[in-house]
Amino acid sequence: MPQVFVILGSMVKLTNPLALIGRTFLHFLAMAGQFAIFMGKAVGHVFRPPFYFGQIGQQCLTIGYYSLPVIAMTALFAGMVLALQSYTGFSRFNAESAIANVVALSITRELGPVLAGLMVAGRIGASIAAELGTMRVTEQIDALTTLSTNPMKYLVVPRLLAGTLTMPLLVLVADVIGIMGGYVVSTVSFGFNAANYLHQTWDFLEPIDIISGLVKAAVFGFIVTLMGCYCGYHSKGGAAGVGNATTSAVVLSSIVILIANYILTGMFFSK
Repeated sequence: MPQVFVILGSMVKLTNPLALIGRTFLHFLAMAGQFAIFMGKAVGHVFRPPFYFGQIGQQCLTIGYYSLPVIAMTALFAGMVLALQSYTGFSRFNAESAIANVVALSITRELGPVLAGLMVAGRIGASIAAELGTMRVTEQIDALTTLSTNPMKYLVVPRLLAGTLTMPLLVLVADVIGIMGGYVVSTVSFGFNAANYLHQTWDFLEPIDIISGLVKAAVFGFIVTLMGCYCGYHSKGGAAGVGNATTSAVVLSSIVILIANYILTGMFFSK
């Protein structure tokens, strides 16, 4: 009889890890379903009145205009560092003339949208999650429902629209500043001819290079604002819950941006 209990105890120990994996997988599926429902509701409300244009304008100002300094600084030094690194590598093969092409292509296709998306995720995603999370734990979102105001329409949709519309503009500015950063380093530090550098950059770039970056920017803006809204909207547990929602919004936004960047790059440039 004691041997039976030993065998049963061993079986329980063996099944515990499987139970943990099962619970984790089911929790993941539940969270994915909740997120999908939230995204579907948010996108559906974008096309249905009422439209809060004042809120949309305010969010465009917050997400777009107030993010310009950090985006500009990031793009400037990214372009300058890219020119430095390219010169170090290309000088070994006497291919310094390709620096202008590499800087322009890297900035417009990848570095501009990705760096802008990550910086906005850190600044705006965290801000949105903290704001909506505070409103959730202090029952302000419930108060909006009591006042016959749809929280999804009033809080989520303006931020989604603002993020999707303003991110391409931010990335367009980042592209210009990043290319100019490479131009400054190349002409001042390496003695490149300024007119030839700009002419080579202009001739090398194709419309698809710029368009692909702007499309990525719109997708990244949607991802950042959606993640921030989702994490903040479902925040719970007081101040600690707001902090966790803020952290989750930044981490999830950054991961999804990198995944989406790979998928979009494959869609635009795979042969």
